[in-house]
Amino acid sequence: MALIKKFRIKSFKSDENIVEIKNTSVFYNKRQILNNLNLNIKKQEILGMLGPNGVGKSTIFNLITGLKDPNYGKIFIEGFDVTNLPINERFLKFKLGFVPQYGGLIHDLTLLDNLRLVSEIHIPEKELREQKINKLISQFEFETLLNVKAKHLSGGQKKKLVIAMALINDPKILLLDEPFAALDILTIRMLQEIIINLQSTEEISVVVCDHQARDLLNCVDRAVILSNGQIIASGSPKEVISDKAAKSQYFGDEFNIN
Repeated sequence: MALIKKFRIKSFKSDENIVEIKNTSVFYNKRQILNNLNLNIKKQEILGMLGPNGVGKSTIFNLITGLKDPNYGKIFIEGFDVTNLPINERFLKFKLGFVPQYGGLIHDLTLLDNLRLVSEIHIPEKELREQKINKLISQFEFETLLNVKAKHLSGGQKKKLVIAMALINDPKILLLDEPFAALDILTIRMLQEIIINLQSTEEISVVVCDHQARDLLNCVDRAVILSNGQIIASGSPKEVISDKAAKSQYFGDEFNIN
């Protein structure tokens, strides 16, 4: 598959970091997951995270959202130290959106009721809620699915719905945990286009982690490769797949994105 992203951000509109993970180490019991990790995420960047199972990709999401506290190190969002800030305050103050690999919706509610439920949490004014819901219905082309219960939606439709629900509060940062897992080629391409449009039209910083390396690299500006709790390569898709350490520890010699 050819690259669908027609541009790569070489020089960011703002070189400002929206998220900084500084000198951070994380242990689960006695097992070290992250080892003195440093990671910066730029404003309006699409960043991809790759690495084998257990390398710490989901842990990085948990650090950003507050689901996991670091054993050592600091987490900053928009320059503020949020290391000890509760989950709800992070989501409200810094406008985080999170799309988990599994779940994220209520299966016995219709698509429309799932959107309404989340909107009532984030938007007090009824008129503004309806405006936001109608915008998402149009943006994601949900018009024919409004009264379908979530349990009857296809895998791709469910993923679109969970992403739409995460956009209800107009997030500045959107975290996507394995969005391409178990989806067909056309659905993956649709999601790639949604991710790129979120960057260009909504000016959202998007972070994607997935095991589908080729699909991820086709829609990101920059990728980081994790191994043994550290970042071993960082750069554009072409740069990381050419990196010797990334080849030896993750991609192998034959991998390409053409």
